Amino acid sequence: MARAVRYERFGGPEVLDLIEVPEPHPGPGEVRIRVTAAGLNPVDFKIFHGGPVAEAFGGAPGSGVGNDFAGVIDELGEGVTGWTAGDRVFGGKRHEAIADFIITAPESLQRTPERLPDEVAATLDIAGRTAAAAIDQLKLTPEDTVLIGGAAGGVGVLATQLAVATGATVIGTASERNHEFLRELGAIPVVYGEGLEERVRALGTPTAAADLNGTEVIDVAQAFGVPAERITAIAAHGREPEGFTATGGGDATPGALGRIAAGLAEGTLVLPLEASHPVEEVADAYRLLEDGHVRGKVVVTLS
Repeated sequence: MARAVRYERFGGPEVLDLIEVPEPHPGPGEVRIRVTAAGLNPVDFKIFHGGPVAEAFGGAPGSGVGNDFAGVIDELGEGVTGWTAGDRVFGGKRHEAIADFIITAPESLQRTPERLPDEVAATLDIAGRTAAAAIDQLKLTPEDTVLIGGAAGGVGVLATQLAVATGATVIGTASERNHEFLRELGAIPVVYGEGLEERVRALGTPTAAADLNGTEVIDVAQAFGVPAERITAIAAHGREPEGFTATGGGDATPGALGRIAAGLAEGTLVLPLEASHPVEEVADAYRLLEDGHVRGKVVVTLS
Protein backbone atom coordinates (compact mmCIF):
# COMPACT_ATOMS: atom_id res chain seq x y z
CA MET A 1 0.00 0.00 0.00
CA ALA A 2 0.99 3.65 -0.43
CA ARG A 3 -0.08 6.94 1.16
CA ALA A 4 -1.94 9.83 -0.45
CA VAL A 5 -3.68 12.96 0.81
CA ARG A 6 -7.40 13.08 -0.05
CA TYR A 7 -10.53 15.01 0.96
CA GLU A 8 -14.07 13.63 1.10
CA ARG A 9 -15.84 16.96 1.49
CA PHE A 10 -15.09 20.58 0.67
CA GLY A 11 -13.77 22.78 3.45
CA GLY A 12 -10.63 24.08 5.12
CA PRO A 13 -7.42 22.16 5.82
CA GLU A 14 -9.28 20.08 8.40
CA VAL A 15 -10.87 18.07 5.54
CA LEU A 16 -7.49 16.70 4.44
CA ASP A 17 -6.74 13.07 5.32
CA LEU A 18 -3.61 10.99 4.79
CA ILE A 19 -4.93 7.59 3.73
CA GLU A 20 -3.63 4.31 2.38
CA VAL A 21 -4.25 3.58 -1.31
CA PRO A 22 -3.21 0.75 -3.61
CA GLU A 23 0.35 1.17 -4.84
CA PRO A 24 0.20 2.35 -8.50
CA HIS A 25 2.38 1.06 -11.33
CA PRO A 26 3.13 2.64 -14.72
CA GLY A 27 1.55 1.54 -17.95
CA PRO A 28 3.19 1.69 -21.39
CA GLY A 29 4.90 5.02 -21.99
CA GLU A 30 4.61 6.05 -18.33
CA VAL A 31 6.96 6.30 -15.37
CA ARG A 32 6.43 6.13 -11.63
CA ILE A 33 7.95 8.78 -9.38
CA ARG A 34 8.59 8.13 -5.72
CA VAL A 35 7.72 11.55 -4.35
CA THR A 36 10.09 13.06 -1.77
CA ALA A 37 8.59 16.56 -1.50
CA ALA A 38 5.53 18.49 -2.67
CA GLY A 39 5.22 22.26 -2.91
CA LEU A 40 2.00 23.98 -1.87
CA ASN A 41 0.20 26.65 -3.88
CA PRO A 42 -2.79 28.88 -3.05
CA VAL A 43 -4.76 27.29 -5.88
CA ASP A 44 -4.59 23.99 -3.98
CA PHE A 45 -6.62 25.21 -1.02
CA LYS A 46 -8.95 27.18 -3.27
CA ILE A 47 -9.77 23.85 -4.91
CA PHE A 48 -10.45 21.84 -1.76
CA HIS A 49 -12.47 24.74 -0.34
CA GLY A 50 -14.89 24.23 -3.24
CA GLY A 51 -16.65 26.86 -5.35
CA PRO A 52 -15.67 28.35 -8.72
CA VAL A 53 -11.97 27.45 -8.50
CA ALA A 54 -12.80 23.82 -7.73
CA GLU A 55 -15.17 23.77 -10.69
CA ALA A 56 -12.56 25.34 -12.98
CA PHE A 57 -9.92 22.74 -12.08
CA GLY A 58 -12.15 19.69 -11.73
CA GLY A 59 -11.80 19.37 -7.98
CA ALA A 60 -14.39 17.21 -6.23
CA PRO A 61 -14.72 15.22 -3.00
CA GLY A 62 -12.59 12.12 -3.31
CA SER A 63 -9.84 14.02 -5.11
CA GLY A 64 -6.20 14.13 -4.21
CA VAL A 65 -4.39 17.35 -3.38
CA GLY A 66 -1.58 19.46 -4.79
CA ASN A 67 0.23 19.91 -8.07
CA ASP A 68 3.97 20.46 -7.60
CA PHE A 69 6.33 17.62 -6.69
CA ALA A 70 9.89 16.34 -6.81
CA GLY A 71 11.26 12.87 -6.42
CA VAL A 72 12.96 9.92 -8.09
CA ILE A 73 11.84 7.72 -10.97
CA ASP A 74 11.62 4.19 -9.57
CA GLU A 75 9.66 2.29 -12.24
CA LEU A 76 9.48 2.61 -16.03
CA GLY A 77 6.63 1.41 -18.17
CA GLU A 78 7.06 -0.49 -21.40
CA GLY A 79 8.57 1.57 -24.22
CA VAL A 80 10.03 4.38 -22.10
CA THR A 81 13.46 5.43 -23.32
CA GLY A 82 15.89 8.16 -22.26
CA TRP A 83 15.13 7.70 -18.57
CA THR A 84 16.39 5.29 -15.93
CA ALA A 85 15.36 4.30 -12.44
CA GLY A 86 17.09 6.67 -10.04
CA ASP A 87 16.74 9.79 -12.18
CA ARG A 88 15.81 12.80 -10.03
CA VAL A 89 12.91 14.76 -11.48
CA PHE A 90 10.35 17.45 -10.69
CA GLY A 91 7.09 18.52 -12.26
CA GLY A 92 3.40 18.92 -11.66
CA LYS A 93 0.27 16.79 -11.69
CA ARG A 94 -2.98 18.36 -10.56
CA HIS A 95 -4.83 16.65 -7.67
CA GLU A 96 -2.06 14.06 -7.22
CA ALA A 97 1.17 15.63 -5.99
CA ILE A 98 0.92 14.90 -2.26
CA ALA A 99 1.27 11.15 -2.40
CA ASP A 100 4.03 8.55 -2.12
CA PHE A 101 3.85 7.78 -5.84
CA ILE A 102 2.80 9.57 -9.04
CA ILE A 103 2.29 8.01 -12.46
CA THR A 104 2.90 10.34 -15.38
CA ALA A 105 4.29 10.68 -18.87
CA PRO A 106 8.05 11.34 -18.80
CA GLU A 107 7.79 14.25 -21.24
CA SER A 108 5.96 16.20 -18.53
CA LEU A 109 8.98 16.01 -16.23
CA GLN A 110 12.05 18.18 -15.69
CA ARG A 111 15.40 16.76 -14.64
CA THR A 112 16.45 18.06 -11.24
CA PRO A 113 19.90 19.71 -11.34
CA GLU A 114 22.46 17.92 -9.21
CA ARG A 115 22.88 20.73 -6.68
CA LEU A 116 19.18 21.56 -6.35
CA PRO A 117 17.50 20.04 -3.25
CA ASP A 118 14.25 18.20 -3.84
CA GLU A 119 12.45 20.48 -1.40
CA VAL A 120 13.21 23.48 -3.63
CA ALA A 121 12.63 21.65 -6.92
CA ALA A 122 9.23 20.58 -5.57
CA THR A 123 8.06 24.21 -5.46
CA LEU A 124 8.79 25.16 -9.06
CA ASP A 125 6.18 23.83 -11.45
CA ILE A 126 3.56 26.52 -10.89
CA ALA A 127 5.63 29.32 -9.32
CA GLY A 128 8.52 29.07 -11.76
CA ARG A 129 6.46 28.98 -14.92
CA THR A 130 4.10 31.69 -13.67
CA ALA A 131 6.93 34.03 -12.65
CA ALA A 132 8.62 33.59 -16.02
CA ALA A 133 5.39 34.26 -17.91
CA ALA A 134 4.57 37.35 -15.84
CA ILE A 135 7.96 38.96 -16.43
CA ASP A 136 8.85 37.76 -19.94
CA GLN A 137 5.65 39.22 -21.40
CA LEU A 138 6.61 42.70 -20.17
CA LYS A 139 9.79 42.76 -22.29
CA LEU A 140 11.62 44.82 -19.68
CA THR A 141 14.73 46.86 -20.43
CA PRO A 142 17.11 48.86 -18.20
CA GLU A 143 15.00 51.95 -19.00
CA ASP A 144 11.95 50.47 -17.29
CA THR A 145 10.65 50.78 -13.75
CA VAL A 146 8.42 47.80 -12.96
CA LEU A 147 6.02 47.59 -10.01
CA ILE A 148 5.57 44.03 -8.71
CA GLY A 149 2.72 43.17 -6.35
CA GLY A 150 3.36 40.36 -3.87
CA ALA A 151 7.11 40.51 -4.47
CA ALA A 152 8.06 38.27 -1.53
CA GLY A 153 5.56 35.48 -2.21
CA GLY A 154 6.20 32.17 -3.91
CA VAL A 155 5.79 33.56 -7.44
CA GLY A 156 6.93 37.06 -6.52
CA VAL A 157 10.37 36.08 -5.22
CA LEU A 158 11.25 34.53 -8.56
CA ALA A 159 9.53 37.24 -10.61
CA THR A 160 11.42 39.94 -8.71
CA GLN A 161 14.77 38.33 -9.46
CA LEU A 162 13.92 37.77 -13.12
CA ALA A 163 12.94 41.43 -13.40
CA VAL A 164 16.11 42.62 -11.65
CA ALA A 165 18.15 40.53 -14.10
CA THR A 166 16.79 42.58 -17.02
CA GLY A 167 18.38 45.71 -15.57
CA ALA A 168 15.02 47.34 -14.88
CA THR A 169 14.37 49.23 -11.65
CA VAL A 170 12.11 46.99 -9.56
CA ILE A 171 9.69 48.26 -6.91
CA GLY A 172 8.06 45.42 -4.98
CA THR A 173 5.15 45.42 -2.56
CA ALA A 174 5.55 43.36 0.61
CA SER A 175 4.99 43.45 4.35
CA GLU A 176 7.70 45.27 6.29
CA ARG A 177 9.22 42.05 7.58
CA ASN A 178 10.25 41.23 3.99
CA HIS A 179 11.69 44.61 3.04
CA GLU A 180 15.33 43.87 3.85
CA PHE A 181 15.03 40.57 1.98
CA LEU A 182 13.75 42.39 -1.13
CA ARG A 183 16.64 44.86 -0.90
CA GLU A 184 19.02 41.90 -0.90
CA LEU A 185 17.39 40.75 -4.14
CA GLY A 186 18.02 44.17 -5.71
CA ALA A 187 14.47 45.51 -5.45
CA ILE A 188 13.05 48.62 -3.78
CA PRO A 189 10.45 47.52 -1.21
CA VAL A 190 7.19 49.32 -0.53
CA VAL A 191 4.35 48.51 1.86
CA TYR A 192 1.13 47.44 0.15
CA GLY A 193 -2.31 48.72 1.12
CA GLU A 194 -4.01 52.09 1.32
CA GLY A 195 -1.83 54.92 0.05
CA LEU A 196 0.28 52.66 -2.20
CA GLU A 197 0.07 55.06 -5.15
CA GLU A 198 1.59 57.92 -3.14
CA ARG A 199 4.33 55.70 -1.70
CA VAL A 200 5.24 54.43 -5.16
CA ARG A 201 5.25 57.96 -6.57
CA ALA A 202 7.94 58.86 -4.05
CA LEU A 203 10.11 56.03 -5.37
CA GLY A 204 9.68 56.29 -9.14
CA THR A 205 7.29 56.20 -12.07
CA PRO A 206 6.32 52.68 -13.16
CA THR A 207 6.40 51.91 -16.88
CA ALA A 208 5.30 48.28 -16.38
CA ALA A 209 3.65 46.21 -13.68
CA ALA A 210 3.14 42.60 -12.60
CA ASP A 211 0.38 42.01 -10.06
CA LEU A 212 0.97 38.64 -8.41
CA ASN A 213 -1.45 39.09 -5.52
CA GLY A 214 -4.87 40.41 -6.52
CA THR A 215 -5.56 43.70 -8.32
CA GLU A 216 -4.08 46.49 -6.18
CA VAL A 217 -1.03 46.92 -8.39
CA ILE A 218 -3.17 46.88 -11.54
CA ASP A 219 -5.10 49.87 -10.18
CA VAL A 220 -1.94 51.74 -9.22
CA ALA A 221 -0.28 51.03 -12.56
CA GLN A 222 -3.30 52.41 -14.39
CA ALA A 223 -3.17 55.54 -12.21
CA PHE A 224 0.37 56.07 -13.51
CA GLY A 225 -0.79 55.61 -17.09
CA VAL A 226 0.88 52.26 -17.65
CA PRO A 227 -0.67 50.80 -20.84
CA ALA A 228 -2.65 47.58 -20.46
CA GLU A 229 -0.23 45.62 -22.64
CA ARG A 230 2.53 46.34 -20.10
CA ILE A 231 0.57 44.96 -17.14
CA THR A 232 0.50 41.27 -16.25
CA ALA A 233 -1.43 39.62 -13.43
CA ILE A 234 -2.21 36.12 -12.23
CA ALA A 235 -5.27 36.69 -10.04
CA ALA A 236 -7.26 39.59 -11.50
CA HIS A 237 -10.53 37.62 -11.33
CA GLY A 238 -12.28 39.51 -14.10
CA ARG A 239 -11.00 43.00 -13.20
CA GLU A 240 -8.61 43.18 -16.13
CA PRO A 241 -8.45 46.55 -17.92
CA GLU A 242 -9.38 46.64 -21.60
CA GLY A 243 -6.59 45.22 -23.72
CA PHE A 244 -5.11 43.28 -20.81
CA THR A 245 -4.95 39.49 -20.61
CA ALA A 246 -4.38 37.54 -17.41
CA THR A 247 -1.28 35.37 -17.51
CA GLY A 248 -0.32 32.03 -16.02
CA GLY A 249 2.25 29.28 -16.12
CA GLY A 250 0.98 28.01 -19.46
CA ASP A 251 2.27 31.23 -21.04
CA ALA A 252 5.89 30.62 -19.99
CA THR A 253 8.44 30.49 -22.78
CA PRO A 254 9.91 27.05 -23.60
CA GLY A 255 12.83 26.21 -21.36
CA ALA A 256 12.00 28.85 -18.76
CA LEU A 257 11.46 26.35 -15.96
CA GLY A 258 14.72 24.58 -16.68
CA ARG A 259 16.60 27.87 -16.66
CA ILE A 260 15.09 28.82 -13.29
CA ALA A 261 16.02 25.42 -11.83
CA ALA A 262 19.57 25.84 -13.12
CA GLY A 263 19.80 29.32 -11.62
CA LEU A 264 18.68 28.03 -8.24
CA ALA A 265 21.19 25.18 -8.40
CA GLU A 266 23.99 27.57 -9.32
CA GLY A 267 23.03 30.13 -6.71
CA THR A 268 22.25 32.96 -9.12
CA LEU A 269 18.61 32.73 -7.99
CA VAL A 270 17.20 32.07 -4.53
CA LEU A 271 13.85 30.72 -3.38
CA PRO A 272 13.41 30.64 0.40
CA LEU A 273 11.28 28.04 2.13
CA GLU A 274 9.04 29.54 4.80
CA ALA A 275 8.42 26.08 6.26
CA SER A 276 8.78 22.38 5.58
CA HIS A 277 6.29 19.98 7.18
CA PRO A 278 6.16 16.18 7.11
CA VAL A 279 3.17 14.93 5.18
CA GLU A 280 1.46 13.95 8.43
CA GLU A 281 1.21 17.71 9.13
CA VAL A 282 -0.21 18.64 5.72
CA ALA A 283 -3.19 20.44 7.26
CA ASP A 284 -0.88 22.66 9.32
CA ALA A 285 1.17 23.43 6.22
CA TYR A 286 -1.92 24.62 4.37
CA ARG A 287 -3.07 26.66 7.38
CA LEU A 288 0.25 28.50 7.29
CA LEU A 289 -0.13 29.17 3.57
CA GLU A 290 -3.72 30.35 3.97
CA ASP A 291 -2.72 32.77 6.70
CA GLY A 292 -0.64 34.68 4.14
CA HIS A 293 2.57 36.68 4.56
CA VAL A 294 4.63 33.65 3.53
CA ARG A 295 8.13 34.43 2.27
CA GLY A 296 8.80 32.12 -0.64
CA LYS A 297 7.23 28.68 -0.46
CA VAL A 298 5.83 26.05 1.90
CA VAL A 299 6.53 22.34 1.29
CA VAL A 300 5.58 18.97 2.69
CA THR A 301 8.00 16.05 2.69
CA LEU A 302 7.34 12.37 2.17
CA SER A 303 9.85 9.81 3.44
